Amino acid sequence: MQRNLAELEKHRPAGADAQPAPSADWTIDQDWKKYSAAEHAVWKTLFERQSKLLPGRACDEFVDGMHALPIGAHQIPDFRRLSDILMKHTGWEVIAVPGLVPDDVFFDHLANRRFPAGQFIRKPEQLDYLEEPDVFHDVFGHVPMLMNPVIADYIQAYGVGGLRAQKLGKLANLARVYWYTVEFGLVEQPDGLRIYGSGIVSSCVESIFALDDPSPNRIRFDLSRVMRTHYRIDDFQETYFVIDHLDRLLELAHIDFGPIYQAVEGQVEYQPGDVLPRDLVLTRGTGRYHGQKAH
Repeated sequence: MQRNLAELEKHRPAGADAQPAPSADWTIDQDWKKYSAAEHAVWKTLFERQSKLLPGRACDEFVDGMHALPIGAHQIPDFRRLSDILMKHTGWEVIAVPGLVPDDVFFDHLANRRFPAGQFIRKPEQLDYLEEPDVFHDVFGHVPMLMNPVIADYIQAYGVGGLRAQKLGKLANLARVYWYTVEFGLVEQPDGLRIYGSGIVSSCVESIFALDDPSPNRIRFDLSRVMRTHYRIDDFQETYFVIDHLDRLLELAHIDFGPIYQAVEGQVEYQPGDVLPRDLVLTRGTGRYHGQKAH
């Protein structure tokens, strides 16, 4: 069973057993020269597998971003080279972090167009199972989309919104929006449904499941609905929310979430597989995968 850890888990507050902060902003040197041949080989395996799978599945913006960046199969990308290109196009940079960082640090980085990426890469035996986002998830999955101005603005707005949501006690609602868009979002293109969420695009098995399997629901994205919907952090999603164009995310970046937080407060919350009478359902899933408790 493939497991993709929530971005909320990635930037959750460090627990008592966490390592001390390496710096005030939790950044570290990527120390690219220290990657071993074995670590580059893991990257190559993952990169080549996804590159063969994603044509006709990943959205055009992901493909364009990948082509424009110094990301290839033979070595883990150098964050400095990625940042040089990103900065010229969308003002973003990639910074290395050791793993989990506190919420306020994570949001502050995003609000200032700094994308925190895990410096480490998974082990060969972890190709399809990882409990913490690594350099492959963060760079292969997220960074190409940061070349797109809409996504670049949207994720910055999420960082600003995250700092505000913390103060309002609404972080759980906002995290669901990020989860069902940046991590596990689908978008309609003229030639069909495509992936833009990094949690899908960096996963071999979920790249197939999200588009081809009859089990999950595929429902038109609705902001207040998504804010009230739980998600799965240890399995495939039971529902994917679909936007009709990436520009919809730019609209979200400019919305004042305050009134929406107030509107959903105290309202019934939905389980990941729920389908509501008012939903615009693109695909009504069979629920077979989760119904059988598949692993």
